[in-house]
Amino acid sequence: MAASAAAGRSWDPAVSLRLGHPALVLLERCRGARPFRAILAHLLRLGLAMETFPMSRLLHYATVVSSPRLTREAELLFQHFTPRPNLYIYNLMLSAAAARDSSSSPQAAALYRSMLASSVLPDQQTFLALLRSVEHLSAGRQVHAHVVVSGLHSRVYLRNSLIKMYIDAGDVETAELMFRSALVLDTVSCNIMLSGYVNEGCTLKALWFFRDMASRGIVVDQYTAVALLTCCGRLKNELIGRSVHGVIVRRMDAGDHGLILVNALLDMYAKCGRMNAAKTIFGEAGEKDAISWNTMVSGFVNAGMLDLASRFFSEAPSRDLISWNALLAGYARYKGFNEVMKLFHDMLASCVNLDKVTAVTLISAAAGKGSLNHAKSVHGWVVKEFGHQDAFLASALVDMYCKCGNVKIAYYVFEKALDKDVTLWTAMISGLAFNGHGTEALELFWKMQTEVVAPNGVTLLAVLSACSHSGLLDEGCKIFDAMKQRYSIEPGIEHFGCMVDLLARSGRLIDALALARRMQMRPSRSIWGSILNASLAGQNIEVAEIASKELLRLDPAEEGGYVLLSNLHAAGGHWNHSDKVRQNMERKGLRKLAGASSFGS
Repeated sequence: MAASAAAGRSWDPAVSLRLGHPALVLLERCRGARPFRAILAHLLRLGLAMETFPMSRLLHYATVVSSPRLTREAELLFQHFTPRPNLYIYNLMLSAAAARDSSSSPQAAALYRSMLASSVLPDQQTFLALLRSVEHLSAGRQVHAHVVVSGLHSRVYLRNSLIKMYIDAGDVETAELMFRSALVLDTVSCNIMLSGYVNEGCTLKALWFFRDMASRGIVVDQYTAVALLTCCGRLKNELIGRSVHGVIVRRMDAGDHGLILVNALLDMYAKCGRMNAAKTIFGEAGEKDAISWNTMVSGFVNAGMLDLASRFFSEAPSRDLISWNALLAGYARYKGFNEVMKLFHDMLASCVNLDKVTAVTLISAAAGKGSLNHAKSVHGWVVKEFGHQDAFLASALVDMYCKCGNVKIAYYVFEKALDKDVTLWTAMISGLAFNGHGTEALELFWKMQTEVVAPNGVTLLAVLSACSHSGLLDEGCKIFDAMKQRYSIEPGIEHFGCMVDLLARSGRLIDALALARRMQMRPSRSIWGSILNASLAGQNIEVAEIASKELLRLDPAEEGGYVLLSNLHAAGGHWNHSDKVRQNMERKGLRKLAGASSFGS
């Protein structure tokens, strides 16, 4: 045994990398935790386990081959039986830490500090493992700094990983700086930037980036094509989509047109509403999977072609929950409630495991029907399947009952839900406002803040709408003024519209007019319509003329606006102005039609 131990002490990577020992040969062939533990016990008895090379093989098996089943054993071996860990062992443990959830990030940092304290210099694999364990951008920046200090920043793979880290963290600007500072650009780094722009929603920027990329002669591969097609689908721009399709045909070999690319093309044409083109590609595709069929079903549903959607659904080799939900959503949109329920019963008969998307579609269909009996029927099924504590489903149920006119049951559902989120609070506030309970909606809004739930823009819009329809001027002004200062939310045109409507309804026409003119964005028809309706009701001819002129600027071809403006001048005794408006109307070829003006509707 002493001789074996002596032989074992010479087993260091700097001296020998022998796998000839019977125990190590068995370890390389080992499959399973139980045999591993037996071999480990044997090596410990022989005194070999504490030597660097045998330990590296033990840790390799525990962290790579059998991970994560033997993670605990690997940690114990490293902590108590590895007195002289080398770079390879440190990298094994760092990679194992990175493979676990984000809670292992401190452990990876501690391992790296131990490695530096042991005078073991890091390499590319060390930093790649550290980057995989990074949870916050600040930690990623520290890793980047150590990469530079170690002189490894010119390694292409490591540089690309750093670029991806910054993009994933939302720091696109630093990623761009790193990309532009690279001496050599490759397809991988370009694809990382392109995908980053797509994921961050910078669609047009991604297309301009590809244009520059193509001018430099960078090779277009499948990943480039998928990112570009995703951009075109988001823009719903068929022209650009066809151009990208042409680039793919010209620059990529037909053999590279794999299933992923086919599905990306189908998705792009479907989102652009060009189902004929999608149908052609689908028919020519040599390989199709569930995603291909589901894309066609969803595309035909969104295009309103429910017959074709049903046909593709029926012809699909297999139908999963996604295809069922897509068709159910189409029925909810284009067919009656009875047809929706018939398809739903077909789903149950097919033993499909229904999810919350199914439930929300049914709830939406019942809300559109507006029948309390149907609403209660759907509610009963939802509670049976998912309980009544889920905030997501509770939001949909609250909206359904409010649209059916039963605020009492809606509030019961609201109260039953656990962990009420901002969406649920907003649904209840909106429902109260929609049914004319403005004071109650406002009280719930204040209660929401005592529960430490921060409102979003939709919540504030619902509250302002409640104030507008209930004439709660002071409360509405207070909330509108607090939007930016207290809630850090920039008012949108809908918020301005509610506030203008509230001021106008309250008789403060001059303030409403001033707010409309003070807006950063251009006031909409509904905003000027609110001012016009209120000024007509209050017989304020001067403000009514201003509002009607602004409406005409927005829609010069609307004959009702000219008639209304002419009548306003006539009512004020300004007959010359009235005649000029009529003459201008005739000069533009507009004629007075029977019926009321559409302004303010």
